[in-house]
Amino acid sequence: MTAEKPKTLSLLIVDDHEIVRIGLRTVLNLVSGMQVVGECATGAEAVSEAIRLKPDIILLDIRLSDRSGVEVCRDILAECPGTHVLFLTSYADDETILSAVISGAQGYVLKDATTSVLIEALRTIGAGQSLLDPKITTQALSILRARYSGETPAKPYALSPQEERVLKLVADGKTNKEIAAAMGLSDKTVKNYLANVYDKLHVSRRSQATAVYLRSSK
Repeated sequence: MTAEKPKTLSLLIVDDHEIVRIGLRTVLNLVSGMQVVGECATGAEAVSEAIRLKPDIILLDIRLSDRSGVEVCRDILAECPGTHVLFLTSYADDETILSAVISGAQGYVLKDATTSVLIEALRTIGAGQSLLDPKITTQALSILRARYSGETPAKPYALSPQEERVLKLVADGKTNKEIAAAMGLSDKTVKNYLANVYDKLHVSRRSQATAVYLRSSK
């Protein structure tokens, strides 16, 4: 009897950098048992393409130009429960990792990982298992232990100094353009900082972020 041929894993790449998408597509289409069936740059496109293509695995960046990857992951899994999500990102801060794990993603790999690590991660997830990049496994487990052991952090959130400054300016009623001018940053960089702040505070609007900041400042 002839052994059954392993199923080819269908992949959807979601990243707002074209050169990253091209590189991933080129490499992964050369891997036996894998096929890139689509790619997109925004969270909105990711959800619609996931519904249309129903890929086995979505490689998803955690920072997109229009939405947080964590929110996109939740929306995709709600619409396509048979699809797995692998975050492929350069962000490894505590709250981002925790948000990604809680979102239901099956894996989290850093962009500085080797090609072999990424391919192995895809195969592991394709086989129905979950995976965290070895570099962040210990970090993620310590976060989860602290979160569920009843320990209370000194602050209700943990932002970097730059993110704290962005949040303060948001609470002062500044627009993104005004914040960029005050901090000497580009509009896109401010938008990325703000997306990070929203994720860490578990909010989706400026008014909610302002409310958290004002409560913590009392």
